Amino acid sequence: MSKIENSNINPFGFREYDARWLYPKDINKEGIKNVGQGLGTQIILKTKKSPRVIVGHDYRSYSEEIKKKLVEGLIDTGCNIEDIGLSLSPMVYYAQFNLNADAVAMITASHNENGWTGIKMGIEKGLTHSPDEMNELKKIVLEKKFIEGKGTYKEIQNFKKIYINHLIKDKIKRKLKVIVACGNGTAGVFAPEALRGIGCDVVELDCNLDFTFPKYNPNPEDLKMLHAISQSVKENNADIGFGFDGDGDRVGVIDNEGKEIYSDKVGLLLARKMSTLNKKSKFIVDVKSTGLFKNDKILLQNDCKTIYWKTGHSHIKRKVKETHALAGFEKSGHFFFNKPFGLGYDDGINSAIQICFLLDNQNKKISEIINEIPKTYQTPTMAPFCKDEEKYKVVESLVKRVEELKNKNTKIGNQKISDLLTVNGIRFSLEDGSWGLIRASSNKPSLVIVAESTSSDKRKKEIFDFIDKLLKETGKVGDYDQKI
Repeated sequence: MSKIENSNINPFGFREYDARWLYPKDINKEGIKNVGQGLGTQIILKTKKSPRVIVGHDYRSYSEEIKKKLVEGLIDTGCNIEDIGLSLSPMVYYAQFNLNADAVAMITASHNENGWTGIKMGIEKGLTHSPDEMNELKKIVLEKKFIEGKGTYKEIQNFKKIYINHLIKDKIKRKLKVIVACGNGTAGVFAPEALRGIGCDVVELDCNLDFTFPKYNPNPEDLKMLHAISQSVKENNADIGFGFDGDGDRVGVIDNEGKEIYSDKVGLLLARKMSTLNKKSKFIVDVKSTGLFKNDKILLQNDCKTIYWKTGHSHIKRKVKETHALAGFEKSGHFFFNKPFGLGYDDGINSAIQICFLLDNQNKKISEIINEIPKTYQTPTMAPFCKDEEKYKVVESLVKRVEELKNKNTKIGNQKISDLLTVNGIRFSLEDGSWGLIRASSNKPSLVIVAESTSSDKRKKEIFDFIDKLLKETGKVGDYDQKI
């Protein structure tokens, strides 16, 4: 008789809106099964008996065995599984709509290094778990309060074709040469085919699947990946370069000159185009995004409103749904499009397709289009160390401190603080539209610091120095991962 494995689950793997563990160090097979039982219990409590659950997995050496254990747990609660096989996260989200299922579970560690695994899950169509739902799931799993039942399992064949056909309904007229870079992650099976499907001339870069990620992690914020795309754009005289992350829900963009376009600026270009056809629309952007949305002449001309909201794909897509916004944009490269452009969730390939349509509509290069929006001076997103158990209290104290300084008419450079936003840490704006942000990271022992000036590098540095001084005063913030 084989020995029954004891369950091992590191509780810290339950994050703000998904779950991530090092496997098998922080979670073993029996632990994964327990997570499946917990998720199945939660789905049944929130929907009905015998719910239908879509599952898929990314291309990691261990993802299928993890999916198998998760499925065992789901079936043991009475869930009926419909397995679409090797997938991207957005393909699983789309399957819930297409097959009218009750919930989804995607086995992926996205762009994390090899050794990581995780689950993105959702119940309401187009949404992933909120922090409250993650806490509820964690409680059910750790207390082992599972419903018992007997579900079923079936494989759905060739869903990839249905997903890609849904993406390529419309074609471009202009022949665009695009670099499609996938960092040897799962998107390599999907993105080149979809972009060829709309009429692009595709040059593939690291699109063959290799779960060792021999060059760099499939992460469109990774400088190595961005440099490789930039080089390929220049060598091939391409119109644009796209970099997709490991589970295909994010995209990074390199222009025709080989320069990175920050995702918030790409979002502004898309919002301008969409607002022209859809006046009086709302857009949601995360608090790390450029301040240009607020006073953009084209968005104002089209009577559109922008709401700055909490960082995190789960937060932004929920806000897009709640407010019936036309689209949402996150600085990390998650874009969310509502009808007629999408179904509300983040899909990196659909985002790239929307950017191709932006180029298709005008006879200009992407570098020319980006130059039409005002220049700003941005810091990178910086992450000074702060202990997990202290970071939220530190940010709370900094919110109060900045509020005090605003009330005292404190100036940064020669500018007063004109506006405060406290939905996610504190974002303070100056009279000229420049701003700074301090928030706690949702997944690392660090704070998140960003500054942007509408006028000069000097003002950007003044904002950073102001923030840096506040952080030092707390005595609880360590070194930065990078500095400006």
